[in-house]
Amino acid sequence: MVGSVMAFQNYHPADGILGSQWVGFKHFTDFFTNYYFWTLIRNTVWINIVGLVFVFPAPIIFALLLNEVRTKRFKSAVQTISYMPHFISLVVICGMVKAFVSDTGFISAFVALFTGERVNLLGYPEYFVTIFTASGIWQELGWNSIIYIAALSGVDESLYEAAKIDGAGKLKQVIHVTIPGILPTIVIMLIMNIGTMLSVGYEKIILLYNDLTKPVADVISSYVYQKGLLDRDYGFSTAVGLFNSVVNIVFLITANTISKKISENSLW
Repeated sequence: MVGSVMAFQNYHPADGILGSQWVGFKHFTDFFTNYYFWTLIRNTVWINIVGLVFVFPAPIIFALLLNEVRTKRFKSAVQTISYMPHFISLVVICGMVKAFVSDTGFISAFVALFTGERVNLLGYPEYFVTIFTASGIWQELGWNSIIYIAALSGVDESLYEAAKIDGAGKLKQVIHVTIPGILPTIVIMLIMNIGTMLSVGYEKIILLYNDLTKPVADVISSYVYQKGLLDRDYGFSTAVGLFNSVVNIVFLITANTISKKISENSLW
């Protein structure tokens, strides 16, 4: 937190925090009036919204499907395979994604069945968010499902028996017993995801984007990385990062307040 002071200074490592020139809100003003400001906000919010729509529910659905598997050996094998991508280095993951969507990759070959042309999909801005989101689902599906699988194990079995007696089939049991049983967990995870609406990890972005896709791929975190570590504008990059954190806190508090009023489930 002490380092946040740099957001209000023309920070120079040689002068340190105590010796650097104080500039007040200059860096914030420069960022808000920057022509690139709205592009960064748009890209960051859009990637997060797409992630919230597709990435967030994927592990929930996966956990619900696994919960219906009764063969323990098969269930364990599926879980193990689904966890594996999470433990692979992000550099390797991005390298694999690049190979899959290159003009010789199998995904590009599949797309070519509809378009009639094999191309490097990462060279087209309109495909970047789809590739980023799909690879995120593949990478984190199994790992993110662990918390929902744990929540499912806590659902009272007698509720399923009562539902069966009332004539409920598998689908109705899921709708009226399983989902309500893990709803508090889902709500908490949703609040935490909304609380990071302006946060997208810069590592995967900079490993996948290029000059062609940068207009739709550059997000706040990758911009902070570029300004802070590459351009060495430490004060400005700290100001952008601080702005990002403050907005995320506002989102988190708002989502928590709304959830508490509507569902009585909240972080605090």
